[in-house]
Amino acid sequence: MSSRKVVQYGLTEVYATSDPVVDIVLVHGLNGHPYNTWATHKPDVYWPNELLPQTLDQQRIRILTYGYDAGVTAFTDGTSKDKIHNHAEHLAGKLVANRSLKKALERPLIFVCHSLGGLVVKRCLIYCKSVRHPHLERLRSIYVSTYGILFLGTPHNGSDIARWGTLLQSICSAMLPKKFFDSSPHLVEALRTNNETLQNINRLFVDIIGRFQIYFFHESRPMDLKGTRQLVVEEDSAAPVIEGVERMGIERDHSNMCKFEDETSPGFDVVAEALMRYSEAAPPVIQMRWVEERQLRDLEKNAAARELLGESLPSASQSTTSASAGLSAPLSKADSIGGPPKSLPNVEYEVEEVDDEAQRLFSR
Repeated sequence: MSSRKVVQYGLTEVYATSDPVVDIVLVHGLNGHPYNTWATHKPDVYWPNELLPQTLDQQRIRILTYGYDAGVTAFTDGTSKDKIHNHAEHLAGKLVANRSLKKALERPLIFVCHSLGGLVVKRCLIYCKSVRHPHLERLRSIYVSTYGILFLGTPHNGSDIARWGTLLQSICSAMLPKKFFDSSPHLVEALRTNNETLQNINRLFVDIIGRFQIYFFHESRPMDLKGTRQLVVEEDSAAPVIEGVERMGIERDHSNMCKFEDETSPGFDVVAEALMRYSEAAPPVIQMRWVEERQLRDLEKNAAARELLGESLPSASQSTTSASAGLSAPLSKADSIGGPPKSLPNVEYEVEEVDDEAQRLFSR
């Protein structure tokens, strides 16, 4: 597939079966590109289009790649704008529009993220979960439909400002041309020091991590950074040990851990197997989540109507009892990844418990 066929900004569909039931979305990171981040050169191989469909030939999938302006300014705190939030809103809006046109808003979603692209996806899911206004319900579909996320070299550590600064500067060194440091030192310094937004994203994501199937991948080979060879994102940051979360090292450096030239390339078999497994498991789980989501929305509408019309409508507790009866069947798979609770008293939204170990690791 030629890079000319992949748009730089927005979504590009790079592969689809005739009747897909799962969407796989790739999101690049700092200074990345929706084609170049995932492609090898000499030989020229774009694995989302040339390798993955062959390996997942029994799966009914659609593969998309997302592009956005991923310069340093995209990951620094602006004086008046949260720029990562803007990218997260755009990703959500583009996905909703694309999937709505395909009549596929309830189709399961799996994300594949490289480096800081994982922070954009996290922020997108945090945002979509928070949307409750009826006019924006379609955006919440991204949160409801997301089944799994593969993070390749994404930093997950939390509140240690000094550590964040060092880590982000290393990512800059790995992903940006050397001349950039000479021409724009103020932006690099901003990324190193003004990273409160990035810390908050990881802190908030801990609250919902149990809902998704997660696979952490860490780089196993160092890069040459300013004359020394070192890992860009250390293993304990890229792949913290959390109960129920898969983790694996890829024998490539940070920049190349997301590029596969053939089926024998380091890491391809594990990434492809995870996508195959998630694609098989996702449809029934997401279908049940949508049943619960519609029941939750009915409860909310009933409560809103009661506020307007008084007690002439059934009480929220009565509606909750009725809805809970419809959710009495076992939801072993949905429950195992943090699905919504079976009863919804007082029309409250679901509250997912945060694993103590996850909270401790993410807040280091």
